[in-house]
Amino acid sequence: MGTVVDDAAEFHAFFERHYAELARLAHLLTGEADAADDLAADALLALWHRWDRMRASEHPVAYARGVVANLARTRIRSAVRERRRIALFWGRWEEKTENPDVAGVVDVQGALRRLPFRKRACVVLRHAFDLSEKDTALALGVSVGTVKSQTSKGMAELQRLLGTQDAPRKVHAAMTRPGTAGGRDR
Repeated sequence: MGTVVDDAAEFHAFFERHYAELARLAHLLTGEADAADDLAADALLALWHRWDRMRASEHPVAYARGVVANLARTRIRSAVRERRRIALFWGRWEEKTENPDVAGVVDVQGALRRLPFRKRACVVLRHAFDLSEKDTALALGVSVGTVKSQTSKGMAELQRLLGTQDAPRKVHAAMTRPGTAGGRDR
Protein backbone atom coordinates (compact mmCIF):
# COMPACT_ATOMS: atom_id res chain seq x y z
CA MET A 1 0.00 0.00 0.00
CA GLY A 2 1.50 3.30 -1.09
CA THR A 3 1.36 6.62 0.63
CA VAL A 4 -1.47 9.01 -0.08
CA VAL A 5 0.89 11.19 -2.12
CA ASP A 6 2.09 8.21 -4.19
CA ASP A 7 -1.49 7.04 -4.72
CA ALA A 8 -2.57 10.51 -5.83
CA ALA A 9 0.36 10.87 -8.23
CA GLU A 10 -0.22 7.41 -9.69
CA PHE A 11 -3.94 8.08 -10.13
CA HIS A 12 -3.23 11.48 -11.67
CA ALA A 13 -0.96 9.81 -14.25
CA PHE A 14 -3.69 7.23 -14.98
CA PHE A 15 -6.23 10.05 -15.32
CA GLU A 16 -4.03 11.99 -17.75
CA ARG A 17 -3.36 8.89 -19.87
CA HIS A 18 -6.94 7.65 -20.14
CA TYR A 19 -9.40 10.50 -19.58
CA ALA A 20 -9.72 11.52 -23.26
CA GLU A 21 -10.25 7.91 -24.35
CA LEU A 22 -12.93 7.36 -21.69
CA ALA A 23 -14.72 10.59 -22.64
CA ARG A 24 -14.62 9.58 -26.30
CA LEU A 25 -16.08 6.18 -25.42
CA ALA A 26 -18.86 7.85 -23.41
CA HIS A 27 -19.62 10.19 -26.31
CA LEU A 28 -19.85 7.37 -28.82
CA LEU A 29 -22.00 5.22 -26.56
CA THR A 30 -24.47 7.95 -25.58
CA GLY A 31 -24.33 10.20 -28.63
CA GLU A 32 -24.17 13.16 -26.25
CA ALA A 33 -21.05 15.32 -26.37
CA ASP A 34 -22.08 17.23 -23.25
CA ALA A 35 -22.50 14.06 -21.20
CA ALA A 36 -19.18 12.52 -22.24
CA ASP A 37 -17.00 14.58 -19.91
CA ASP A 38 -19.36 14.02 -16.99
CA LEU A 39 -19.50 10.26 -17.51
CA ALA A 40 -15.71 9.99 -17.85
CA ALA A 41 -15.25 12.08 -14.70
CA ASP A 42 -17.80 9.99 -12.79
CA ALA A 43 -16.06 6.78 -13.89
CA LEU A 44 -12.68 8.10 -12.81
CA LEU A 45 -14.11 9.21 -9.48
CA ALA A 46 -15.41 5.68 -8.93
CA LEU A 47 -11.95 4.36 -9.79
CA TRP A 48 -10.31 6.74 -7.35
CA HIS A 49 -12.51 5.41 -4.55
CA ARG A 50 -11.28 1.90 -5.35
CA TRP A 51 -7.74 2.87 -6.37
CA ASP A 52 -6.00 0.48 -3.96
CA ARG A 53 -7.74 -2.45 -5.65
CA MET A 54 -7.58 -0.97 -9.15
CA ARG A 55 -3.85 -0.40 -9.25
CA ALA A 56 -3.28 -4.04 -8.37
CA SER A 57 -5.62 -5.37 -11.06
CA GLU A 58 -4.35 -6.78 -14.33
CA HIS A 59 -6.57 -4.59 -16.52
CA PRO A 60 -7.44 -1.28 -14.87
CA VAL A 61 -8.20 0.37 -18.24
CA ALA A 62 -10.62 -2.43 -19.14
CA TYR A 63 -12.32 -1.94 -15.78
CA ALA A 64 -12.53 1.81 -16.43
CA ARG A 65 -14.10 1.21 -19.83
CA GLY A 66 -16.62 -1.09 -18.19
CA VAL A 67 -17.52 1.58 -15.65
CA VAL A 68 -18.04 4.10 -18.48
CA ALA A 69 -20.17 1.59 -20.39
CA ASN A 70 -22.32 0.93 -17.33
CA LEU A 71 -22.73 4.64 -16.61
CA ALA A 72 -23.63 5.24 -20.27
CA ARG A 73 -26.19 2.43 -20.17
CA THR A 74 -27.75 3.95 -17.05
CA ARG A 75 -27.83 7.39 -18.68
CA ILE A 76 -29.43 6.01 -21.84
CA ARG A 77 -32.07 4.12 -19.87
CA SER A 78 -32.82 7.21 -17.84
CA ALA A 79 -33.06 9.31 -21.00
CA VAL A 80 -35.42 6.78 -22.59
CA ARG A 81 -37.68 6.84 -19.53
CA GLU A 82 -37.66 10.64 -19.54
CA ARG A 83 -38.47 10.78 -23.27
CA ARG A 84 -41.38 8.42 -22.71
CA ARG A 85 -42.70 10.65 -19.93
CA ILE A 86 -42.36 13.73 -22.12
CA ALA A 87 -44.04 11.96 -25.03
CA LEU A 88 -46.94 10.95 -22.84
CA PHE A 89 -47.34 14.46 -21.51
CA TRP A 90 -46.52 16.64 -24.50
CA GLY A 91 -47.24 14.38 -27.45
CA ARG A 92 -44.75 13.35 -30.11
CA TRP A 93 -41.21 14.55 -29.47
CA GLU A 94 -38.58 14.57 -32.18
CA GLU A 95 -34.87 14.36 -31.57
CA LYS A 96 -32.79 16.59 -33.82
CA THR A 97 -29.10 16.45 -34.54
CA GLU A 98 -27.47 19.83 -34.15
CA ASN A 99 -24.65 20.93 -36.42
CA PRO A 100 -23.98 17.65 -38.21
CA ASP A 101 -20.35 17.35 -39.28
CA VAL A 102 -20.98 15.26 -42.38
CA ALA A 103 -24.10 13.55 -43.68
CA GLY A 104 -22.43 10.13 -43.42
CA VAL A 105 -21.43 10.72 -39.81
CA VAL A 106 -24.96 11.73 -38.94
CA ASP A 107 -26.30 8.62 -40.66
CA VAL A 108 -23.90 6.35 -38.76
CA GLN A 109 -24.61 8.04 -35.42
CA GLY A 110 -28.34 7.69 -36.00
CA ALA A 111 -27.96 4.04 -36.93
CA LEU A 112 -25.77 3.42 -33.86
CA ARG A 113 -28.42 4.94 -31.60
CA ARG A 114 -30.95 2.47 -33.00
CA LEU A 115 -28.85 -0.51 -31.94
CA PRO A 116 -29.45 -2.12 -28.57
CA PHE A 117 -26.83 -1.04 -26.03
CA ARG A 118 -24.69 -4.20 -26.01
CA LYS A 119 -24.49 -4.37 -29.82
CA ARG A 120 -23.65 -0.66 -29.94
CA ALA A 121 -20.97 -1.00 -27.26
CA CYS A 122 -19.36 -3.96 -29.03
CA VAL A 123 -19.36 -2.18 -32.41
CA VAL A 124 -17.97 1.05 -30.93
CA LEU A 125 -15.22 -0.66 -28.92
CA ARG A 126 -14.21 -2.96 -31.78
CA HIS A 127 -14.39 -0.46 -34.68
CA ALA A 128 -13.83 3.00 -33.15
CA PHE A 129 -11.30 1.95 -30.53
CA ASP A 130 -9.84 -1.01 -32.43
CA LEU A 131 -9.99 -3.11 -29.27
CA SER A 132 -9.48 -6.84 -29.51
CA GLU A 133 -12.38 -9.14 -28.79
CA LYS A 134 -10.74 -10.01 -25.48
CA ASP A 135 -10.31 -6.36 -24.43
CA THR A 136 -13.88 -5.59 -25.46
CA ALA A 137 -15.11 -8.54 -23.41
CA LEU A 138 -13.11 -7.32 -20.41
CA ALA A 139 -14.50 -3.79 -20.73
CA LEU A 140 -18.10 -4.98 -20.94
CA GLY A 141 -17.85 -7.87 -18.52
CA VAL A 142 -19.05 -10.41 -21.07
CA SER A 143 -17.52 -13.43 -22.82
CA VAL A 144 -15.46 -13.21 -26.00
CA GLY A 145 -18.19 -15.24 -27.72
CA THR A 146 -20.76 -12.62 -26.75
CA VAL A 147 -18.51 -9.89 -28.18
CA LYS A 148 -18.15 -11.82 -31.44
CA SER A 149 -21.88 -12.45 -31.83
CA GLN A 150 -23.00 -8.96 -30.72
CA THR A 151 -20.43 -7.26 -32.99
CA SER A 152 -21.45 -9.43 -35.95
CA LYS A 153 -25.17 -8.86 -35.34
CA GLY A 154 -24.59 -5.15 -34.72
CA MET A 155 -22.66 -4.72 -37.97
CA ALA A 156 -25.30 -6.67 -39.91
CA GLU A 157 -27.97 -4.41 -38.43
CA LEU A 158 -25.93 -1.30 -39.32
CA GLN A 159 -25.54 -2.57 -42.89
CA ARG A 160 -29.31 -2.95 -43.07
CA LEU A 161 -29.95 0.47 -41.50
CA LEU A 162 -27.38 2.25 -43.66
CA GLY A 163 -28.35 0.33 -46.81
CA THR A 164 -24.76 -0.58 -47.63
CA GLN A 165 -22.45 -3.56 -47.52
CA ASP A 166 -19.63 -1.14 -46.71
CA ALA A 167 -20.89 -0.44 -43.18
CA PRO A 168 -17.63 -1.44 -41.40
CA ARG A 169 -15.63 1.17 -43.34
CA LYS A 170 -18.34 3.83 -42.93
CA VAL A 171 -18.68 3.14 -39.21
CA HIS A 172 -14.93 3.22 -38.65
CA ALA A 173 -14.53 6.41 -40.71
CA ALA A 174 -17.43 8.14 -38.97
CA MET A 175 -16.14 7.30 -35.51
CA THR A 176 -12.49 8.17 -36.10
CA ARG A 177 -12.71 11.31 -38.26
CA PRO A 178 -11.23 14.38 -36.50
CA GLY A 179 -13.92 16.74 -35.27
CA THR A 180 -16.58 14.01 -35.04
CA ALA A 181 -17.84 11.90 -32.19
CA GLY A 182 -15.03 9.41 -32.54
CA GLY A 183 -12.20 11.74 -33.31
CA ARG A 184 -12.71 14.59 -30.91
CA ASP A 185 -9.48 16.34 -30.18
CA ARG A 186 -9.09 16.87 -26.47
